[in-house]
Amino acid sequence: MNARAALFDLYGDHLRSRGGRASVASLVRLLAPLEIAAPAVRTAVSRMVRQGWLTPVRLSRGPGYEVTPKCVRRLDETALRIYRAGTPAWSGRWHLIVVEPVRERPRRERLRADLSFLGYAPLAETTWVGPRPSPELDALIAGEGVRAERFDAVLDGDPRALVARTWDLEAIGAAYEEWLASATELVGTLPDGADDDRVFATRSRLVHGWRNFLFRDPGLPSDLLPPGWPGEKARAYFEQEAARLLPAAAAFVDRHLAEP
Repeated sequence: MNARAALFDLYGDHLRSRGGRASVASLVRLLAPLEIAAPAVRTAVSRMVRQGWLTPVRLSRGPGYEVTPKCVRRLDETALRIYRAGTPAWSGRWHLIVVEPVRERPRRERLRADLSFLGYAPLAETTWVGPRPSPELDALIAGEGVRAERFDAVLDGDPRALVARTWDLEAIGAAYEEWLASATELVGTLPDGADDDRVFATRSRLVHGWRNFLFRDPGLPSDLLPPGWPGEKARAYFEQEAARLLPAAAAFVDRHLAEP
């Protein structure tokens, strides 16, 4: 886990509900159990400031950083998908986006990565489809400065065939099975009564591994997925263990936020 990813997880999983701000010293202490050194934390924070995710703020305990509105939208959207809170039922319609061509390769690759994160997949170079509109789409399109036409579409054909052509469900299912095996091993190494810093580190790695599926799994409706979809078993394990480990992890966060 690199420092930037760890910071996103920390702000999203803990700090967002605690005002979305923390001192630099607190960030360094909180990421120490993940073996992320102070220079790496500071470098990642500076990068996130340049990218518009964090902004400097003066706190009573010294200099710190708080989330920007852009970051709040991303964290809230991520939390909805990670913990599946408030996920709407599928209407049977598809959300179609046609974006203008982007010539600059870095911008084009960034746009592709962000659209994939929001659950869209390419039908063609400039045409993307998703099972539902993303609340974060407007901010993404405006931030990239591209023009996009959006359509609420009904497929003339078999939606399962569209899914099979557009998303590699076999690879995604295999990734879920692999993650479940590694997550079970990770949590299994945590002894009963472990110190809260170790629980925090284990839970952070668990959440980080699960969060990576947001870049792969668009959250397709269950009736479009194969029978016995591995993602459901993996999700049940994640939700159970993330909730079980949360009290000790939260105690670790609260303790280090309170330290001078």
